[in-house]
Amino acid sequence: MADQNVPPRRSRDDSPWDGRPQPGPDGYRAAPGGPSYGRVASGSDGYPDARHPRSAGHPQYAGYSQPAAQWAHQQSGQKLDQWTEEHRVGGRRGPQWVGPEGLEPEDRRSYAVPGELPELADDEEPVRSNGRRRALIALTSAAAVVAGAGAIAVASGGNGVADRILGHTPSGGDGGNATAAAITDGTADRPSGQQPSTVRTYTEQNESYMGSKAGQELKKNSPAAGRTLGGPGIAAAQTEVTVKTVLAKDPIRHLATRATFGATPKLLTEIRTLGIDEWLRRQLDPDKIAPTRAELKLAELPTLNMSIKQLRERRDTVENVDNADEEFVWATIARQIWSDRQLYEVMVDFWNDFLHVAAYFDGGAIQRASFDRDVIRKHALGNYADMLVAANTHPALLTYLNQSQSHKDAINENLARENLELYSVGVDGGYTEMDVRQAAMLQTGLGVDKDEYVYRANRHYVGKVSILGFTSANSSAEEGEAVIKAYLRHLALHPSTANYVAQSLATRFVSDTPPKALVERLAKTYSANKGAIKPVLMTLFSSSEFWGSVGQKVRRPMEYLVATYRVLGMQPDPSPDYQKPANLRRTPFADGLSQIKNKMEQLGHFPAGLSTPNGYPDVYVAWTSAGTMVSGWNEAHDVINGNRKVFSYTAPEKLVAAAPATAGAYLDVLAQRLVHQKLTDKEKDLILGIAGVTAATKVDATFNGAITAIARALLASPQHHLR
Repeated sequence: MADQNVPPRRSRDDSPWDGRPQPGPDGYRAAPGGPSYGRVASGSDGYPDARHPRSAGHPQYAGYSQPAAQWAHQQSGQKLDQWTEEHRVGGRRGPQWVGPEGLEPEDRRSYAVPGELPELADDEEPVRSNGRRRALIALTSAAAVVAGAGAIAVASGGNGVADRILGHTPSGGDGGNATAAAITDGTADRPSGQQPSTVRTYTEQNESYMGSKAGQELKKNSPAAGRTLGGPGIAAAQTEVTVKTVLAKDPIRHLATRATFGATPKLLTEIRTLGIDEWLRRQLDPDKIAPTRAELKLAELPTLNMSIKQLRERRDTVENVDNADEEFVWATIARQIWSDRQLYEVMVDFWNDFLHVAAYFDGGAIQRASFDRDVIRKHALGNYADMLVAANTHPALLTYLNQSQSHKDAINENLARENLELYSVGVDGGYTEMDVRQAAMLQTGLGVDKDEYVYRANRHYVGKVSILGFTSANSSAEEGEAVIKAYLRHLALHPSTANYVAQSLATRFVSDTPPKALVERLAKTYSANKGAIKPVLMTLFSSSEFWGSVGQKVRRPMEYLVATYRVLGMQPDPSPDYQKPANLRRTPFADGLSQIKNKMEQLGHFPAGLSTPNGYPDVYVAWTSAGTMVSGWNEAHDVINGNRKVFSYTAPEKLVAAAPATAGAYLDVLAQRLVHQKLTDKEKDLILGIAGVTAATKVDATFNGAITAIARALLASPQHHLR
């Protein structure tokens, strides 16, 4: 995973920087018709070829040349809203900044988008529709709080690891010396002794996400450095929330929105009943949590639990396995929405960004589901050293990063570089180009045969290596596999890896700009426990920084959709009036998951969806897109109305069990139901204006016909976008 707080800093010896350009007048967006900055993967690049059928016309597999919101609208058949060209202020267009404090003060609205929001199509009368748009503008300032898509989100974009064939190396038995002053890999002109940061061919310091104006605003409101207390419950009770935020300073709500994919009334009651410590203890032992009905329905995905051998046999007979890579994505979405093992699923998502292997690549249909099951899920709450070794001996990672092409006489750097740059110490973790080359030589022999991992001793480079403090004579090809695993464990437990994992976890759970003191304490726990993850999470949840960071994270597009499905009570069974299409071969449950995945893909964010190995960024300023925001709101509207018949829903007029008779009281109860807190008087007036009523107006359970609009306004509020 690229550094969560800045764009990935790529040290590329022989290829140009392929990430995003500097922020232009459009504010972190590619200009329409402008240059494409995401890499168009080629067959020699190590990633899905742009010619792959999955990549055709899709910006995650080809170069981005248009704003993500525009692409999403085109894919969905909608007209691109005029905000892309007409809504400008001083030559700059883009969403207004909506941060932890809610709306941006008038004197800071350089990102403001004047005028109305793009049309939110519905069938309600014009007067009410116009009132709703005005209220949504006031609530969200026409802003895309988070919604983003691949083209915008992934400045992390473009890992762009072209094959690095380093020429001829000593072929073995006698043993070379990768540490010698005389270069032994045939590329003496390369600056092998330098750190990657000193051989970069571009300047990135002023291009970082957090170096933007929005990023600077986030930094001003970051939680202060704190301390680790005696446990999560004690820390929650003794921490005063001092940051500015529109969210309620309720520790139960805070825990539910950070440690899960979205709070629900049932979840909040469960935490209050069990207590913070007991709830976390159970979440950290997910095997003892019973599967939900939706998880049991995953049996309807026939390839999900098949081994690689079984998938190959199925492919080689009469059956098609093209959906195998899709089905693990669908299953991940189902678990995020319906599993009671919520903290576990959050950590699965975290590791899928940190140790990222794209969902789709040549070979992924057979290999990728096994990687999710046998690497990520197996070790998500276990030990990172075990996970890193498991990943490097799994065919999915080896295929994805071309390791099978690496031979002692023709070395490919892809895997070795990413093991250092993305999967362990990070680009500033202290390694040099010589370390990359030695690691690439050492890892020869790891390969894939018939979609299974193999170690080929006859391809392994033999000779002394010294990489970031790991030294080995590496004198025997037969013992090479053991040396490689020892090196990977050394890498996983390196102090720079401890800091990198700690920084990433703190960014995920605390703040886009987590306090350095917290990162240092988490790293210390990681090292003391030799890479075990649960102790690190307990240190995090026992920190005053965690409990003091209310409202300091913004939901990314996938998280927004999942939280919306959860809070609206969407169920995995078909609606009573569902009619299965005659030509539909899969079950309604599987078809519904496919539809949700397609919606997430439109928004540029779905499980393991990024084609490059750096994973999705986890900071707010990477995900700003007004068009994507509106698309998310419209999805909320569809769910409230029960439009996706493959699932069943709570009718909007039944979201509140016993609706109060007056509009103000009804809105109070509905706000607690959907955003889990009270609204300010100003916010209430704005939302009541959507229905054209006052707080004292008598209303029925349908809010006099406006319940859908009222509920959608709540789900478009900062209170629902922040986590």
